[in-house]
Amino acid sequence: VQLQASGGGLVQAGGSLRLSCAASGRIFSSYIMGWFRQAPGKEREFVAAIRWSGDSTYYADSVKGRFTISRDNAKNTVYLQMNSLKPEDTAVYYCAADRTFTAQGVRLIRSYDYWGQGTQVTVSS
Repeated sequence: VQLQASGGGLVQAGGSLRLSCAASGRIFSSYIMGWFRQAPGKEREFVAAIRWSGDSTYYADSVKGRFTISRDNAKNTVYLQMNSLKPEDTAVYYCAADRTFTAQGVRLIRSYDYWGQGTQVTVSS
């Protein structure tokens, strides 16, 4: 599986962006797709995740209510709609895929098997 993230850019605080993650290769129903981010000088952190089948979604507390993760199975694509952006959301955003969903592993970097290249999101104040 290869993942291609896109949609990053420069936006003012309070603005919105939508990130996309296009997957090539077969995505099975057991997969979970996630978004992570890494700000300069900080560790990579979990942002959101969605199971490839069903309605389960997961969010970091810092983005809950502002970000929405969704998927389009027909297009093999996962989206991250980011609203009410803040300067502290500035980071490189990465999409990732985990072949086997576990509730305990959703937020853990080490659970994910495939990673895309990052896309830069910069929020100006």
